Amino acid sequence: MAMIKGLMISAPASGTGKTTVMLGLLRALRDDGLVVQPYKSGPDYIDPAFHLAAAGRASFNLDTWAMDDALLGGVAAQMDGADICVAEGSMGLFDGVATRGQAGFGSSAETALTMGWPVVLVIDVGGQAQSAAATALGFKSYNPDLPFAGVILNRVASPRHERLTRLGMERAGVKVLGSLPRRGDLKLPERHLGLIQAVEHPDLEAAIAGYAEFLRENVDLEAIKAAAQAGPALTAHPLPTPPAQKIALARDAAFSFTYPHLLEGWRAAGAEIAPFSPLADEAPAEDADLVWLPGGYPELHGGTLAAASTFKAGLRAHAETRPVHGECGGYMVLGAGLTDKDGTRHEMTGLFGLETSFEKRKFHLGYRRAVLDAPMPGFEAGAALRGHEFHYTTILDEPDEPLARVADADGNPVPETGSRKGHVTGTFFHLITGEAG
Repeated sequence: MAMIKGLMISAPASGTGKTTVMLGLLRALRDDGLVVQPYKSGPDYIDPAFHLAAAGRASFNLDTWAMDDALLGGVAAQMDGADICVAEGSMGLFDGVATRGQAGFGSSAETALTMGWPVVLVIDVGGQAQSAAATALGFKSYNPDLPFAGVILNRVASPRHERLTRLGMERAGVKVLGSLPRRGDLKLPERHLGLIQAVEHPDLEAAIAGYAEFLRENVDLEAIKAAAQAGPALTAHPLPTPPAQKIALARDAAFSFTYPHLLEGWRAAGAEIAPFSPLADEAPAEDADLVWLPGGYPELHGGTLAAASTFKAGLRAHAETRPVHGECGGYMVLGAGLTDKDGTRHEMTGLFGLETSFEKRKFHLGYRRAVLDAPMPGFEAGAALRGHEFHYTTILDEPDEPLARVADADGNPVPETGSRKGHVTGTFFHLITGEAG
């Protein structure tokens, strides 16, 4: 598979403004007539929806810890037909886990190396000037094999501040691709899992158009285009196969966290995906072979879900004879009750005895490797799965049989084993892929 030139937008740490740069760049390049393929490095299920809105093309995750070389090649193949690829990193450029996964440690630098994409480093220069060059020089030289395109200075306070910061970069031999003045109106709204969902943004199109104009005014777009490179050819493998022929997929503001490469793989293999909205009190398709409840924010909609009698009845009827699977928020909704942050308990579907609470939040974050004790849709007992867990839920009761033996990225057991009961399965982790046999 011939690779298409691209860039990795990364940063020294989270919170430097790389998402704003990413969205503005995607739209600006699209406005210039380019077909832009967006990617996200790492296990993020919120950013790809923003990328889709900005680029007009589905964004896919590239994850060296969870994915093997075959799946990385399959995801890379989604660039077919594009003129340029732009990937957004996660956390800091070199941040990953301590124990190697299927293809690496999960850092954005590994993704850039795998794809052959030079790094554009977004640096928050607030509170410093020439000293920012030491940071840039350190990132540029930390791995000499990693191509480095240059830096975009963010949150620049004044023309004098910019001159001094550029002076430092010149002395360090670091190319400055742009300088973004400090503006308080460019921050995307956030909540406890990071950004709000793209579907919830009050005026996302106007925001993205504003980011694009801001970048066009302050960044050398031609220099950024010229810096893009293509890496060595990868082998294009098929994406993961569907767990059923007709899949009823919950999709609304409470259920939206599904990795795009899974949905694309299911469709490419001929599966029919039938979306439905529990928040609108819709039942899953009666002729579906499988009901899949993704993660999302059910804790923000407890009362609505508790009152969704048509949804509940349809789900229970399906579960009598056919499989139902829930991930994270979807798993919580399969339980007996969900207590919101105010301490109010909402009755869920009752397919499990699971009781969860957000009243006393407990942070759960990290990669997961699960070995199934029983089958779940798409996988047999004994299969090893790779996924990611990210929530603030406290488990009050988890009385059903465990679904899997689950460990973190270093192999340490975690107590969130998931559940199984009859035709129903659920996990706290979001599935990325199964390991090849």
